[in-house]
Amino acid sequence: MKLLEGKTVLVTGASTGIGRAAAIGAAQHGADVVINYHSRDDDAEACVAAIEATGQRGLAVKGDVALPETAKEFVAKAVERFGKVDVMVNNAGICPFHAFLDMPVETFERTMRVNMHGAYFMVQAAANQMVAQGNGGSIVAVSSISALVGGEYQTHYTPTKAGVHSLMQSTAIALGKHKIRCNSLLPGTILTEINKEDLADTKKREAMEGRVPLGRLGQPEDMVGPIVFLASDMAAYVTGAALLVDGGLFVNLQ
Repeated sequence: MKLLEGKTVLVTGASTGIGRAAAIGAAQHGADVVINYHSRDDDAEACVAAIEATGQRGLAVKGDVALPETAKEFVAKAVERFGKVDVMVNNAGICPFHAFLDMPVETFERTMRVNMHGAYFMVQAAANQMVAQGNGGSIVAVSSISALVGGEYQTHYTPTKAGVHSLMQSTAIALGKHKIRCNSLLPGTILTEINKEDLADTKKREAMEGRVPLGRLGQPEDMVGPIVFLASDMAAYVTGAALLVDGGLFVNLQ
C-alpha cells in the first residue's frame, strides 16, 4: 500500500540523514519528491537518483533555509515542475555543540536562523501554496526530543526545537480552516552527521545506548514510517500533535 501515491512532497535538509531517508521513503510510498539542500551537490544528486530509482520523479533545489527567499523559490520550483505541493517535511537543522558560557554570538544566531527562522519561512511558503490550491495538505516538522529536555552543549539548539514544535501547534490552529494539518516529529538520539563527532566517544555512545529501552540508538530510516504516517491520509484527524520516536529514551528515568 502506497500511502502517498499521487502526492508531491517537499523535504528540506534532504541531502543526508533524516531528510534523505524521508525523501526516499516518500518516493517509495508513491510521491514525487522535491528536496532542498544547502551545499552538498553530490549527496543531493545521489538522493534524487535514489528517488527516481523507485519510479517516482525527483528534483533538488539548492538554497540556504535561513534566507526567506529560499523558501519561496523552493516552493515555486516544486510547483513549476510538479504542479502542486501536498506535503512539506521541514527537516533542515544544525547543532554545532558548544558550551553555554562562551557561546559565540554567530553560532547562536546561525543556529536560530537555520532551525527556527528557516522552519517558519518554509512552513509559511508551503502553507500559502496549499491555501491557494484549496485542497488542504500536511506539514510535518522534525523537532526533537530536545524540545522536551535540556542539553549542556545544546543551549542554542534545544530552544529552536521547542520553537519548531510550538510553531506546529500554532499553525495547526491557524491553518485548520484550510484543511492543512501540522504535526511535529520528535526523534530521540539518531545517528546522523549532527552528532557523529559527539558519539565518536565509545563510552558516551554506550551510555546513551544503555538508556534506550529498545537497546540501540536510532537510524534515519526509523523516522520514515512516522513521517509517512503523519503526511498521509491515515492521519487525517491528527493535527497539532507531537510524535515522539526515541526507542523509549524519554520515559526511562532509571
